[in-house]
Amino acid sequence: MTTRILPAVADPDAARSLITLLSQLPGSEPLRAVPDSAALLDTLAALTHQSVADLPDVVVVHEHLGPLPALELIREVALRFPAVGVVLVSADPTAGLYSAAMDAGARGLVGLPLSYDELAARVTAAAQWAAGMRRHLGAGDAAPAGPGGRVITVSGAKGGVGATLLATQLALAAQTGGPFERGAVLIDLDLLCGDVGSYFDVQFRRSVADLAGIADISPQVLTEAVFTHETGLSMLIAPAEGERGEDVGESTARQLLAVVRARYDVVIVDCGSHMNSANAAAIEAADVAVLVTTPDVIAVRAVNRMVRMWDRLRIRKAADTLTVVNRHTRGSAIQPQLIARITGTGVARNVIPAAFREVQEAQDAGRIQDLDARSQVRRAMWAVAAELGLTAPEQAASGGRRRGRRS
Repeated sequence: MTTRILPAVADPDAARSLITLLSQLPGSEPLRAVPDSAALLDTLAALTHQSVADLPDVVVVHEHLGPLPALELIREVALRFPAVGVVLVSADPTAGLYSAAMDAGARGLVGLPLSYDELAARVTAAAQWAAGMRRHLGAGDAAPAGPGGRVITVSGAKGGVGATLLATQLALAAQTGGPFERGAVLIDLDLLCGDVGSYFDVQFRRSVADLAGIADISPQVLTEAVFTHETGLSMLIAPAEGERGEDVGESTARQLLAVVRARYDVVIVDCGSHMNSANAAAIEAADVAVLVTTPDVIAVRAVNRMVRMWDRLRIRKAADTLTVVNRHTRGSAIQPQLIARITGTGVARNVIPAAFREVQEAQDAGRIQDLDARSQVRRAMWAVAAELGLTAPEQAASGGRRRGRRS
């Protein structure tokens, strides 16, 4: 049986050296190396969509791959693609690192400089484990590739463009109109000035900040921090004291997303318009990153700034970002097609009309769930939800007036 091996190495010389050594292993088929963590996750996701059988048996991760720390990357691969064995390559293969790598989900640790015998032993063991896991999962193309939860981030190109309103409607559409057994969760990672709680008039003793500093966010810990709304929608709200948001870092965000992916079918994350390490981690790990803009020069320039910053920081490419146009009118000088050309992002087919008065009453009352199902704004936002696969088109067309699933 041929063992397909995917090297993940940033340095081209090190990648060539690793591929040369891997090609000498009996029955091995090294694939083209991927240069960073984002490329690795994208490659595995793309192969999964084709067929689970196309996934590599083993992924060999170099400790300096970046930008995602190696142990966090291993944890992400283990959670999303459990039928893939991961081997970590490190210049300092200590007992402590071995223990940490195993806890993250790795199947082996290899020291540098590489030894043929050690590499062969670790790769073979990882491949055997992957083969057993695939048999356990069902062996065929129907075998799951990881937790089914989809993460969709919603960011504003600038403040005041309507990102939080869209995030609330996407979450409500998924919860009340989507075909999801495990429901949806709405997470507010606009940590300094998040308004998700205000839109639903939620006052809860816990917030995302209470998860900061916890080494292992278990399902029990998550349950204590989650507020369950009357609609059935689960929420993790931003801290009431904005300064506490500084305690929520990249590690907390990644752990949180890993836990909620496994518990919910849909995860909507409101990232606001100000970048920090937590929402940057969420945007990088998201299945879909939505960027909200209005059809004016200032906001479209802000879209350009945002996607260029994401690209410089290797968070996400412009082509992998979906822009949603809010407050659109037929007379707008800047139309969606022009925004797509200017920014290089994809633009949602459905635009949200400028109908401020429709939203004001429900928003001021803190009952955004009561937004009239017949309103243009709600229908348009639910149409965006249908475009993202969060609800059925017929539910979007009716504004979700019929409750399609459990709360």
